[in-house]
Amino acid sequence: MANYSLADVKELRDRLGAGMLDSKNALVEADGDLEKAIEILRVKGLKGVAKREGRITTAGLVTAKAGTGSATLIELASETDFVAKNDKFVALAETVLDAVAAAGADSAEAGNAASAGSQTVGELVNDEAALLGEKIELRTVASVKGDEFAIYLHKTSKDLPPQVGVVVGYTGGDAETARSIAQHIAFAAPKFLSRDEVPADEVARERAIVEETAKNEGKPEAALPKIIEGRLTGFFKEIALLDQPYAKDSKQSVQKVLTEAGMTITGFARVKVGA
Repeated sequence: MANYSLADVKELRDRLGAGMLDSKNALVEADGDLEKAIEILRVKGLKGVAKREGRITTAGLVTAKAGTGSATLIELASETDFVAKNDKFVALAETVLDAVAAAGADSAEAGNAASAGSQTVGELVNDEAALLGEKIELRTVASVKGDEFAIYLHKTSKDLPPQVGVVVGYTGGDAETARSIAQHIAFAAPKFLSRDEVPADEVARERAIVEETAKNEGKPEAALPKIIEGRLTGFFKEIALLDQPYAKDSKQSVQKVLTEAGMTITGFARVKVGA
């Protein structure tokens, strides 16, 4: 006769997010002692963490929060969408975000070292990974400085938590325009704020490519400088936010939209799950 009840199984699953069979087996091994069953599940789960170390985390979620003077954006990664939409995983992400933001971390390494109660974030994530049965990792942490912030979290599937997250730091303007710019960033995926931030070696490499391409196309020598500059402009439109055509009105640049709104962007971060 079972020395536990269905209520015990339910409580174990609710507290840990463990599977039905694992919960039953742990209660049997613990002779119905709920706290002992919890310890059994944790120990068994932690043994599996090392085995899962080499696995790939292609799913997960992004979440963000703004504080005074800075905003934090994180990616918590999992192996499958099944775990990514688990309530325990979603709650873990919020706990991790709070800890990372409180520590002022601006990298995954610093985020994992941040304090989360009596343990570090890295230790907390490993504990929860043990119970959820998948490799879980705090893969990305981004911090943005500013006076005001716009946060946009985009769902690529209605059944999953947000997969693309954007934080924009700004001064002046209004919240509606700022959110619109954040949505633009989610769609257009700029790498830099302005063309001045693009590393010189990256610009030089692109210049060499477009010049060689133009020559191979048989373009007149006299026309090359204009052609090269035109193609470099196109290059900047792809990677520099202020140069990009505004997603809601491609006849305007993002810079023009900001100027008309009296807004200055002080920084931004964009994170996509698995990218």
